Amino acid sequence: MRRRRSLLATALVATVVAALAVPASAAPASLAGCSGTSTGTVAIVDNATVESPVTISDCAATPSATATVPVRIIHTYIGDLQVSLVAPDGSAYVLHNRTGGSADNIDQTYTVDLSSETANGTWKLRVNDNAASDTGRIDSWTLNLGGATPADDFSVGVTPATGSVVAGSAATATVQTQVTSGQAQTVQLTATGLPAGATASFSPASVTTGGSSTLSVSTATTISSGTYPITVRAAGIATRTATYTLTVTGGTGPQIPDIDIAAVKQHLAQFGTIASQNGGNRRSTTAGYRASVAYVKDKLTAAGYTVTEQPCTSGCSSGAGPNVIAEWPGGNANNVYMFGAHLDGVSAGNGINDNASGSSALLETALVLSRLNPSMLNKVRFAWWTDEEQGLNGSRFYVSQLPSTERAKIKTYFNFDMVGSVNGGYFINNISSAQSAHMKAYWDSLGLQPEENTEGRNRSDDASFTNAGIPASGYAMGASARKTAAQAAKWGGTSGGAFDPCYHSSCDTTANISDTHINRAADGIAYTLWKSAVAEGTPGAEFSVSVTPSSGSVAAGSAVSASVGTQTVSGDPQTVQLAASGLPSGATASFSPASVTTGGSSTLTISTTASVAAGTYPVTVTATGTGTRTATYTLTVTGGGGGTCSGTNPNDVTIPDAGSAVDSDVVISGCSATPSAASVVTVRIVHTYIGDLTVSLVAPDGSVYPLHDRSGGSTDNIDRTYSVNLSGEAPNGTWKLRVRDHAAFDTGRIDTWGVNLTP
Repeated sequence: MRRRRSLLATALVATVVAALAVPASAAPASLAGCSGTSTGTVAIVDNATVESPVTISDCAATPSATATVPVRIIHTYIGDLQVSLVAPDGSAYVLHNRTGGSADNIDQTYTVDLSSETANGTWKLRVNDNAASDTGRIDSWTLNLGGATPADDFSVGVTPATGSVVAGSAATATVQTQVTSGQAQTVQLTATGLPAGATASFSPASVTTGGSSTLSVSTATTISSGTYPITVRAAGIATRTATYTLTVTGGTGPQIPDIDIAAVKQHLAQFGTIASQNGGNRRSTTAGYRASVAYVKDKLTAAGYTVTEQPCTSGCSSGAGPNVIAEWPGGNANNVYMFGAHLDGVSAGNGINDNASGSSALLETALVLSRLNPSMLNKVRFAWWTDEEQGLNGSRFYVSQLPSTERAKIKTYFNFDMVGSVNGGYFINNISSAQSAHMKAYWDSLGLQPEENTEGRNRSDDASFTNAGIPASGYAMGASARKTAAQAAKWGGTSGGAFDPCYHSSCDTTANISDTHINRAADGIAYTLWKSAVAEGTPGAEFSVSVTPSSGSVAAGSAVSASVGTQTVSGDPQTVQLAASGLPSGATASFSPASVTTGGSSTLTISTTASVAAGTYPVTVTATGTGTRTATYTLTVTGGGGGTCSGTNPNDVTIPDAGSAVDSDVVISGCSATPSAASVVTVRIVHTYIGDLTVSLVAPDGSVYPLHDRSGGSTDNIDRTYSVNLSGEAPNGTWKLRVRDHAAFDTGRIDTWGVNLTP
């Protein structure tokens, strides 16, 4: 987002580094008396330790030998967890120590002897996740130092937890409450997350804890089919929630997708890499911006969009790169709904929240539209703007070049600028206008209580459209303005802190993103697009393709076959053409038949000559109809005249953040030599903090040869050749490059690697 000129000299950046990062939503609340509760949720990351603090002040009593600690943790495998209470002096009292196996959630009151402790100070609930693949959150916890009279608390659940309903009908479930400590209390029941066309009621609407109520969800025939997580809230002294998952079938509304946050974050990581490889920023006049243009354009072109690079020939900074305009086929061309985000950043930093966040959310929504290929009612146009940071210049140029007839066709422009702010709020441009209705309806369904984007008024590209008489709206999560106490109370986060503490600063990297905020923005973009432009009724034609078996081995000079299967995912069956790519020299592929109607199958035959090089090759099978879908068949060739003692794997492998190890394979076959004592391993890994990584070569017999052991600190990327003594190994078989990320907040990928046993 562009900074107001009057603010240029008054920027303030606060960077806080801590050994254990506590989210802003869990900042300690100083509470008088001898008890306190933390209701700010804290995400529990795999293989990491997190803390939730409660500050006790003005407690004149000595803590009891029977102090109580009610704890509610949402987690899918509590056997991974160690939970401790940490006193102000650092003493730790273990409450839960990796028991419970695969059971879900901890909802328990613990009794602890705290009689030797001082009452006042900051107490912490510390949770350590000791294994991978299961995550959760600290939902709430309470500390009662008096022991005798625990605070009033309760839990809520829904039975059954899931339900299915035909559009136009209703589903019911029982909402049950329980007293978990203290006395019973009256709680009010509400529901959020309902899809458009659904309403919820409770009978009764309030209950005394220990009692139950009947939840009824009624649906209209025009509702969209799909699965919806509905949050049931019980509000008393505190607020407790439970989830009821509703599946709707037979609806006539458009089926609105959920945008995958992991895919959005992959785009963010790529923009971060682009900046790092091009001088550290993506300013409109730089190579970093031009590389960003290429990345977006390549993705969209491959997805079937008509993509135009529009040079900004007047009004932009000298040397500024182009706007990127992409249009999806279909829909009424006289009713255009336009979705845009600025692609450029400032000179100070990677520009990830400002504004790779809006650019990435928009890009992934466009790619999902391509994959689903629904029937279009209206025309959808996407834009990524240049030179926004220098004065909204790219979007202003675009609008200035539109003839009046083309301006009139744009019914609404939607803008997305800084939608991942770590201390963010939920802001909508022109929130009370008709063009904002869908955007507001989606966030209202999540109970977010959005507000008008006063900070961003006339500071982003929607202003170029509004000033030209084109209706505009958009999402934002805030920049340098500070969150009020009232906003922190309803949204969480730090009262008095900037919405984005790294605004226009060097720390605006991939670490400066709230997954929750950007996820809610991306899903809101999809909701708005589908409601504005996708036709109701029969979904668009969609299909999938697969290969069975997914791999095969062939001796050089022979052939191998596999079955290519297709399925109709939605809409009517269609005819698709089959092709194969990625074959080694000396190999050919044929299909019988060469085209099929989705739901049918074909036989893939790969024939090889005697001279084909031994090795393993990922062959891409492509099916082309209204869209293009692919599957991979892994071909291993043995005994060829081209046998070699070296190999390379160029395929990207994502390295999970603070996760388990990943492998990338190279198969060596036909090598008759003994590996050298000076064998060579070349490695290129793209990663933002190589001090997190261990990298090893694993021989076919399982022997491990360490190459890199968490050295290099905050340095980006590994691009290095290692010399390894492999003279004791057999040459042929599968060699693996094994990489593990041991700490949180930095991500990357294995880009390419190779091994040469006889250099």
